[in-house]
Amino acid sequence: MNVRRDILWRVYLAFFLTAVFGVMIGVYAFRIQFVEGDKWRQLAKDLGTSYETIQATRGNIYAEDGSLLATSVPVYDIRMDMKADGLTPAVFTQGVDSLAFLLSKTFGDASKAQYLRQLKQARADGKRYFLVKRKVTYNQMKGMKHWPLFRLGKYKGGCIIIEQERRQKPFKILAERTIGYSREGVAPVGLEGAYNEILSGVSGKRLMQKVSGGQTIPVNYDNEIEPENGKDIYTTIDINIQDVAEDALMEALVKNNAESGCAILMEVKTGHIKAIANLTRKGEGRYEEVYNYGVGESAEPGSTFKLASLIALLESGVAELEDSVDIEHGVTTFYNSTMKDSEHSPYQKLTLQQSFEKSSNVGISKLVFQHFAKEPEKFVEQITKLGINKPLGLQIFGEGKPRIKNPNDNDWSGTTLPWMSIGYESVVTPLQMLALYNAVANDGKMVKPVFVREVRNVGKLVERFETQVLNKSICSKSTLKKVKQAMEGVVLRGTATNLKNDNYTVAGKTGTAQMADAKHGYRKYYKSSFAGYFPANDPQYTCIVSINGASNGIYYGSLVSGPVFKEIADKVYASKLELHVDIEQREMVTDNTLPTPKVAQKNDLQKVLNALGISSHEELEVDENQWVSARRDQESLKMKERKMISGLIPDVTGMGLKDALFLIENAGMKVRFTGSGKVRKQSLPPGQKVIRGGIVYLELS
Repeated sequence: MNVRRDILWRVYLAFFLTAVFGVMIGVYAFRIQFVEGDKWRQLAKDLGTSYETIQATRGNIYAEDGSLLATSVPVYDIRMDMKADGLTPAVFTQGVDSLAFLLSKTFGDASKAQYLRQLKQARADGKRYFLVKRKVTYNQMKGMKHWPLFRLGKYKGGCIIIEQERRQKPFKILAERTIGYSREGVAPVGLEGAYNEILSGVSGKRLMQKVSGGQTIPVNYDNEIEPENGKDIYTTIDINIQDVAEDALMEALVKNNAESGCAILMEVKTGHIKAIANLTRKGEGRYEEVYNYGVGESAEPGSTFKLASLIALLESGVAELEDSVDIEHGVTTFYNSTMKDSEHSPYQKLTLQQSFEKSSNVGISKLVFQHFAKEPEKFVEQITKLGINKPLGLQIFGEGKPRIKNPNDNDWSGTTLPWMSIGYESVVTPLQMLALYNAVANDGKMVKPVFVREVRNVGKLVERFETQVLNKSICSKSTLKKVKQAMEGVVLRGTATNLKNDNYTVAGKTGTAQMADAKHGYRKYYKSSFAGYFPANDPQYTCIVSINGASNGIYYGSLVSGPVFKEIADKVYASKLELHVDIEQREMVTDNTLPTPKVAQKNDLQKVLNALGISSHEELEVDENQWVSARRDQESLKMKERKMISGLIPDVTGMGLKDALFLIENAGMKVRFTGSGKVRKQSLPPGQKVIRGGIVYLELS
């Protein structure tokens, strides 16, 4: 009986202890789950493992010749595992002093004592992923591998090297906005943004463990999933021409104290963009690439739009180049609005071709209004057939949206048609306008501008971008021939004679638009442009230059943007041997060819001829200060007196500009001129009575 009681007592005790233990477990489980749950869940999260993304090496962006426009340069974070198995107290003590000295000497951002204190503190805290130095270059990293402690490696010396990358542009601001960037949380820009997926590649994975202090360390130093590097893209940019375009644009902006501008060069047949420069004023004489005006700025183009109006007039069959129009000396009225040419014109009437060459607002608008006022939709239809009412669908982001008004629009008025015909009340980007000029140069075929020609992976071709035709024919061949004739006339006789040269021919159109904003309306703020192609007889390249806000008193397209066009064209001509005319085709000048001197005072002309060794000229019995001209007569030059009569307009043809200015201004009149060289033509005939304060227009050859 005692034995039974003893056994039962032991059973009851065991049961009781088990029950108490079970209750305790339940209590602790409740406490952990509901009372301390947040604490333990956070601790588990802090000490857990997770996969970290390893960014793939981003692909390169190349210029046409293989020069690097953008590349990824490796940089490194150097860390230390202060509890590495081989990093014993003796090893650490022996090497830490030298390590601190080398860190201070190499980077110079802290003293040896400061580095030594940081390293010893990290050792005392047992840090497993201590940051020694961030963004170390490749050469620095290679050297650091041989430093004390670090040369022992990651297991014995605790050295951890983490590779990252930094995007660099070797040519700095060259085509910077076109190259662009791709950043998280920021709208993509340029080629970096448009081709981000191709350039980025495929990311890899590495298993990381969180340790105390919120830091993470790799579970092992081998990647779980290796990254796949990005592909390379090859652009159409010619780095040499790009450099010329940037410099020429910069010089023009500084010279004219302008706010911003762009210059674009495109290959006619392919649409390849060879250069695109965009600069914005960021301070006195300082400009940077911060916005792609060529691609993104939709604005009123001004007189460069007259090309579209000329095509509309000719293609619809309502006008011919020889048709005459009364330009009313450059001032006319549409309803209650007055339209003026850039300057008071000495001419009463001009032909359509002359109106285009001289950029007469009145001439172009009156012809458009005369033929389309009753059916303006027919004019708009001709314009839209050209294709400039739609975006080009470029390979890069940010293309501005064009707008060509329609008679059904709410903001269409009676004056819209005439103003629209000369480049107002419509908006296009410089590149969209360039595409139209390129179509004229390309025998009527409009092609899409191309920025990227190939995608390659480790040198192997992945994709090639062929030229796309947007419009097979913008107009008939007969219209095209007339348009080309008029565009060549702009440079030969019109507003852009300063672009004429002896090496190659140019065709194009100047533009000067008075800009408007929503707050102030139209004000004295101008867009100066020139668009054209060269050589005119066999077009290979088209170019547009657009400069905003020239403020040094000169704002005409020929004088502000024209020199930029010329400098780019000169560089292209000099570097492309296929554009040069064979020597055999050039007119040879013999040694005995006599020059044709400018009209000058007798004394000055004799000095020049004597210096050149031309002494067989005929002597005249006139005062040394009298004005004379000279003509060739076989192997001699014969002088003839040029009489100047007080009160009458002098004959200044054949003179240099300096002499012509002297005579006309001394007679009491003002001078306006275009071109350079000798005076070829004067607007008021010699012998007429002088009009005090009147203007004489001179054309220089």
